[in-house]
Amino acid sequence: MRRLLATVLAVTAAAFATAGPASAATTRWRPAVGLSWQMQFTGKLDTSVNAQVYDIDGADSTKAQVAALHQAGRKVVCYVDAGSYENWRADAAKFPAAVRGKALDGWAGEQWLDVRAWDTLRPILAARFADCQAKGFDAVDPDNMDGYSNDTGFPLTAADQLTFNRRVADLAHSLGLAVGLKNDLDQVRALQPAFDFAVNESCVKYKECGLLAPFTANGKPVFHVEYSAAQCPTPASLRFGNVRKKLSLDAFRAAC
Repeated sequence: MRRLLATVLAVTAAAFATAGPASAATTRWRPAVGLSWQMQFTGKLDTSVNAQVYDIDGADSTKAQVAALHQAGRKVVCYVDAGSYENWRADAAKFPAAVRGKALDGWAGEQWLDVRAWDTLRPILAARFADCQAKGFDAVDPDNMDGYSNDTGFPLTAADQLTFNRRVADLAHSLGLAVGLKNDLDQVRALQPAFDFAVNESCVKYKECGLLAPFTANGKPVFHVEYSAAQCPTPASLRFGNVRKKLSLDAFRAAC
């Protein structure tokens, strides 16, 4: 009887060991340096672009579109706004006024979030990431992960941002999703171990591409976009995936 009980306990323990976060960490996508990519958030999705990775809006995309991209051999990244509020999203009412700060400069309908309010934000982000998972996405691209360095209306510190960004990464990983660090270049060295890749906008324009080198140095890709041909490309030694896009982020894609 004791032998049978020991066997049952061993099997149960093994089941828990393989069903939890360790399993998700083992099976999630781990992108490699050198992959080509496409980013499209507006207009009819063009699935014909010759790119190995697609970064598309999670809420506006369907499970069928993700499946079609997978069938064509692509990996698919789910764009989700993590550090700011967007008043047109279906879950906008879930954000209480207390966590919504100043407007993002140049982006109508968006406000910075108080990333210290994890108890409020976690269930909202968890639901968004779970939707990405249910649609079959391989990874998430959480945007606006650098509120502390902007005029948010909240006294956010670098430590607050590090805590939030790591929590976001852990949340994605718990669902078996890879996760990218969006911008937040001043904290790359501290955050690189928690993230699977980086997504960057305009590091050539702002002369800061070198700050992302810890990602490629550790075998993790940097998916980089510029919005002007004059600012392309990055140095070959950085091994970034470079593209040029229009600010509208429609299907247009050019070499960079």
